[in-house]
Amino acid sequence: MLRPGDRVRVIATAYQPDSRLDRGIEILESFGLEVEVGDHVDDVYGYLAGTDDDRLADLNAAFSDPGIRGVFAARGGYGTQRIVDRLDLEAVRRDPRVFVGFSDLTSLMGRLWQSARLVTFYGPMVNWTDSRTGPVEIESLRKAIMTTEPAVLTRDPAEPSSAVVVPGTATGRLLGGNLTMIQTAIGTRDLPDLAGAILLFEDVDEAAYSYDRMLTQLLRTGALDRIAGVAIGQFTNAANNATWNAATAVLDRIGGLGVPVLGGLRIGHGNGQLTVPLGAKATIDTAAGTLTVESGVTA
Repeated sequence: MLRPGDRVRVIATAYQPDSRLDRGIEILESFGLEVEVGDHVDDVYGYLAGTDDDRLADLNAAFSDPGIRGVFAARGGYGTQRIVDRLDLEAVRRDPRVFVGFSDLTSLMGRLWQSARLVTFYGPMVNWTDSRTGPVEIESLRKAIMTTEPAVLTRDPAEPSSAVVVPGTATGRLLGGNLTMIQTAIGTRDLPDLAGAILLFEDVDEAAYSYDRMLTQLLRTGALDRIAGVAIGQFTNAANNATWNAATAVLDRIGGLGVPVLGGLRIGHGNGQLTVPLGAKATIDTAAGTLTVESGVTA
């Protein structure tokens, strides 16, 4: 786990961050961490934060510098999958460290688990928005990376995905992330083996039929054949059909898998985003409405 005084580095593998980055750095410094910024974070190449080679150089430098104990994604958007195949996995395996990101970073997090068994943290980017992620969410991030306490999330009935529930309890490693990026990973080395896992997914700006389409493809490929359960985060800015909303479409697709499903978790692009470790053992209990995830770090 990270400790006060540890050096950490902020990198941009996708879009360029903006002025909100300063606030995220301030938060990390409030944890007692010494924050460095990758050489190319402020670069611009089209819609990306620099060329593929430069973004990759920042990524590999952050994972190979023995003095860096944590790596934080500056911003998502798009672009990580363009460089993930050239990740220096030997450096990751040789000296594991904390990594925090979400959304487009799902491709990197999937590769880090599948190829190096590195637990990563699905939580806010350093490009921080206080109106979306306040004191509770700051503490959720700090606890996830700086303590060995489990993360316990409770179903929020105000979340649109809370309507998706299939009763039961299940235990398995929590794997997944952004649904678009999970679907995009089919046929690549980024898609984790979900056998026995609790699949976590969330998304933003997707219509009900998009959730249907993405889950249908996962079903058709057999990726969901042996999952233990499903934990669903936020359906942020979901455009609804006249008769079906995102929750209806999702329940139609996964309700018949024969595994427990718990929606309504504050994980993803919406307000109140909490942090959870991917790759750690987790339990969903639909009667209690809880997702409990073991710590992703050691003391």
